[in-house]
Parts: sequence; C-alpha cells; structure tokens
Amino acid sequence: MLNRLIPGVLKGRLASLQGRLLVGLVATWLAIIGLLLGVAWGIGQTLVRDANVSHLGYQAEMLSRGLQDRIAQRFNALSRLTDQLAEGTDADIADRLKGNRSLLADFEGVVIIGADGVVIADMPEVGGRVGLDTASREFLSMMRNSPWPYVSRPFVGRASLQPLVLMLVPRFTVDGEFDGMVGGLLNLAHGQFFRSIASLTFQHQGHVAIFTAEGEPVFIPDSLEQHVETLQRLNPQDYHLALDGWQGETRHELDGESMLVAYRQVWQADWVVALMMPRRSVMAPLHAFLERLWWTWLMAALLMLLATRWWVGRQLTPLHRLEQQIAEIGSGARQQLALSTDLRELIQVSDAFNHLEHERSEALHRLRDREAFLDAILGSTPTGMFVADLKGEVTYLNNALLAMLGLGSVSSTDDLWQRIHEEDLEDARDLWRHSLRQGADFLRQLRMRDSDGEVLWVEVHASLVKGGDKPLGIVGTVKDITERRHQEALRRWEAEHDLLTGLLNRRGFERRLEEALADFTKTGTPSALILFDLDHFKPVNDEGGHALGDELLRRVAQGVSRETRGSDHLGRQGGDEFGLLLPSCTLEHARRIAVSIRDAIARVSVSQGDKAYCVTASIGVTHFMEGDDSIASVLARADTASYAAKHRGRNAVVVHRDRAERGADSDVF
Repeated sequence: MLNRLIPGVLKGRLASLQGRLLVGLVATWLAIIGLLLGVAWGIGQTLVRDANVSHLGYQAEMLSRGLQDRIAQRFNALSRLTDQLAEGTDADIADRLKGNRSLLADFEGVVIIGADGVVIADMPEVGGRVGLDTASREFLSMMRNSPWPYVSRPFVGRASLQPLVLMLVPRFTVDGEFDGMVGGLLNLAHGQFFRSIASLTFQHQGHVAIFTAEGEPVFIPDSLEQHVETLQRLNPQDYHLALDGWQGETRHELDGESMLVAYRQVWQADWVVALMMPRRSVMAPLHAFLERLWWTWLMAALLMLLATRWWVGRQLTPLHRLEQQIAEIGSGARQQLALSTDLRELIQVSDAFNHLEHERSEALHRLRDREAFLDAILGSTPTGMFVADLKGEVTYLNNALLAMLGLGSVSSTDDLWQRIHEEDLEDARDLWRHSLRQGADFLRQLRMRDSDGEVLWVEVHASLVKGGDKPLGIVGTVKDITERRHQEALRRWEAEHDLLTGLLNRRGFERRLEEALADFTKTGTPSALILFDLDHFKPVNDEGGHALGDELLRRVAQGVSRETRGSDHLGRQGGDEFGLLLPSCTLEHARRIAVSIRDAIARVSVSQGDKAYCVTASIGVTHFMEGDDSIASVLARADTASYAAKHRGRNAVVVHRDRAERGADSDVF
C-alpha cells in the first residue's frame, strides 16, 4: 500500500510548479548534504587513519621501550646476584640464592646452572629441577661463546611443564673462564611479566603480540590468536621485514578484517613487538561524528525547506491569481485577464492569452455558424448518417438514422450498439476497434433492430476525416438494404432449387455431392447415393397434361421427403429424375431407405375426371468407394443401377456393390 502511495504523492507534487520547485530544492539540498558527507568521510578517513597510525606507532614505541627497561632491570638484578655468587664458594651457592628472594618479584623462578649445563640450585625449589641437564638447550652454547646477557627462545620446562623463557647472565671465574650462568624464569602463560602486558589498555581496542626474531610467538592474547595464525600463514613482506629488524607501521587484511599494525624491536631480548588495531575500531569515532553531523544537517535542511516553501508560495501568488482568472474566463464570468503584477514574464503571458482568447472567440462564432449549416444539411439528407470522435464515441445522429432505428434525439453510443443484432454484435465491435486503431474504413453489412424489434439489414460505411494531415473525427453512413438482402437471398435460393417441387436442382444437388465426396476423401465419412426416375410418367403428361404431371411431381417430392432424414439432401435432376444424398449412411441403411421410398412413391396418385394415375420408381443405390475421384463416377454407378432396375421390371431397387463385398455387381429388391 505504501509503495503505491508514495509514487502517487510524488507524482501529484510534480504536477505543480510549486511542487517541482520544492522537489528540486530538496534534491539539491540532499545532493549537497550527500556531497559534504562524502567529502567529510573521505577527508575524515585520511585524517583519522594518519592520526591513529602515528598514535599506534607512538604506543608501540612506548611499549617497546617499557619492555626494554623491564628486561634491563631484570638483567641488572641477575648481574647483582652473579656478583654475590662470585664472592663465595660453590658450597654456599644455594644459601646465597635463598638470600635473594626479592628476585621472585621479577621472576617466576631463578636457577643457577653450572658450566656443564646442569642445574645446581633453584628458587623456589621445584622437585626434579636441581640436577636437570640443560646441555642440549641452545642457550648453553650461546652463553659459552658470548659474555652478554641473553634471553632464550621459548621452551616448555621439563620440570614445571610450563611455557618459559630464560633471562640468562653468564658467570666467569677469576681467570675469565665460563663458570655457568644465572637464569631468571619468565612464565609465558601465567607469569607476572606478561600478565602486566596483557593488562595494558590501548585506545580503540589495540592488541599486543610479541614474537622472537625467528617468528616464534612469545606472547599472544587469546583474542589475537586467530589473527596471528592468519598473519603467519599469509607471511606478508612487512612481517618478514619486522623479523629482520625493521620498525614501522603497515596494514594487513586478516580473516576479512583490516588491521593497522605497528612493529617495534626489543633489542635486548631479540623480540619483535606487534601492536594491532582493527580499522573498524579506528573509524568508530568518525562514524559517530558523521552520524551526529548528519542529523544536524538534516534538521538544518528541513528548516531551510520550510522557509523555502513559504518563499516559493509567496512568489507564486500571481500565478494563482492567473489560474483563478483563467477559470473565470472559462465559465464566462470574465472576458480578459487583468493581473496587477510587476513580473514581466506574467505580463507577457497575460497579453498573449488575451490575444488568443480574442481569436478563439471569433473562431468559435464562425464554428457555430458552420455547425448550424452542417446540421441543416445532414438533417435534410434521406440517408442515415452519424459522426464519431477519434475514440469511437458517437457525437451526432441525423434525423434519417434516428427515424430508421426509432431512436430518440438524445441517444448515446450505447443505444446505437444495443440496436445491433446479437449475432453480429461481437464481430462488429472487433472490426470497429480495428478500424479505430488502423485508421481504416469501416464497411460492413449487419442486422439491426428497429423500435418494434423488427430486423433490418443495413450497410454501415465509416471513414476517417482529416484536416490537412491531422485526423478530426469519423463520419459514417447507414443504408437500409433489407429489401436488397431479401432479393439476393431469393436469387441464391432459386439458383440451387427447383421452383416446382422446392427440392434442390441439379446444380445445388451436385454441389452438396461434391462436398460429401471431399469429406469422404479426407476423413473416410461414409455416404450413399440414390438415383431414381418415375415409371409410366409419360402417359400422365400426355393424357392429363403438364399441369397434372406437375402436381404428380410435387406429391412425389412430398412423399419422398417424409421418408428422408433432416441431414439428407433430396433433389430433382430434371424431368422425372430425382436424387437423394445420404451423408454418414451405410449402404445397407441406404437400401432400406430406398425400399421405403419405392413404397411411398407407389402410394402416390393423381386423378382427372374419373381416371386415376399412379407411378412407380426404378431406384439405383450405391455408396462412395475407394478410388472415387469425382462425383461423375458415383453418379454413373447409381445411374447404371437405376437403369438396371428399370430393365428388370421397374418398381425395383438395385444396389450396386463392390465385388469384394458380395461377389456380384448388384442386388435386386
């Protein structure tokens, strides 16, 4: 319902100048707002992205420096422990280690490893850790060959079964030989060092991940695991550069989400810090700002629209007065426009309208005179005439047509159509519509009813009238051809019927015989033919005269007609010869009909004075056969059978059969 209402309201608005101006202004305001929002969105995106990239790099730099300070602080604490251990003997190493329990504030555990890689003391004590051989670890060979503190690669502790890294400081003898190392254990999963990193908060939901230079994860929050796995799988170039020591900001597409990433190095631990921030989080403040801006601009546009509507309505007041005065001229209350306005365009329109109105009035007077003259001409013509517009609606009926159909002077188009005979109505409507569409003449003979219900045959001829190349309307004539149709029907009937008996004549009979043979050829419909002539008819004519013979022929025709079906065709071939076509009839059924015809003819008689005259019939019967290509062959077979009946004693029926049916050419009855 709403989908249909909105276009309707908009269409109604666009139908007026005021509506079009308002719609145009609204469209302009919306375009300006959309353009400004688009520009603001583009510039805002750039500014927000650049600002957040810079801020993200700053946060990553601060985090990197903080990690380096923490690592340096822990290395210093381990170095102080190393100095204390150098002043004592190997026997009191464990006691000295226990005296530095403050180290547990920075580490989850502290171990002292000998030069051979075996753990000789630990704090806190963990079962199985003292005596643990770490010679296979990569950090032992690294510490033997380097006098610098070192952070090991992540590993799983064999005693604690926790993910760990070791912060190691080497121990040397007085002679400068490697004497083992002191290590602080940092638990990657539950340790205080990384727990403090996880607790850090960053603007717009930033996330921190720490890798070794080999790409092994050191610290990854749960919320970032999927993104880090995707990053390692995609292995982009910027990620490789960061592992090689590059520091900077970039962008990655991870799992369909755009992420801003800042890489920084933690050189003491040979770690890479990656600070990641979702782009949608970066743009969230911009979205909120634009949403507030949108509503502000929308309210401003609505206020401007109301003000514009008032101003447009005020400017269009002269147009409304013009509309009112034109309506008054149309109703006859005013003759000319008289506007009080200083708008030059409206003054020009008013002058042009007044000039056209003057010319229109003069043309209207001339047109009325011509219409009166035309009405007088059309009203005096004896032929029925009508006038219709280009849509086919009748606008004028002359007196002759009104009298012909018995219509009133105020009759409409529907009244005229209702007088058309129901059997001709639909075809006449179709032809009328076709003539209107094509601009062609309408010419048709049809039946109409007058006021008494009597059927009239009329001929309707309608043509398009043009003024130059422009169609003006339709003019038509209606002629009463009832008498002519009756004469034509009589001539058609006489052309195929015998005037004496009312039966078909030879021409009409043979036409129907050809139609029946065509049906037999196409569909195999069986039909039979009976030919007969009268026996002893010549004496009736010679003795009683032709009038008596004609009476006998009429009685024979009536008697035979009573023995036939409604679908049969009975004809007089000429003289005393008759034919009967039996459509859809078998040969056996035709034989029975022929016998009944023979008996009926034998009962016919006429009398003159004291003498009665009777006749009989010699009848030949056949039917359509395969191979019949013309009616001549069928007529010949029936005629041969009729002669055979006459030669065999008259008053007989001879049936001509195919040899394949009974082994003989004919049967006599």
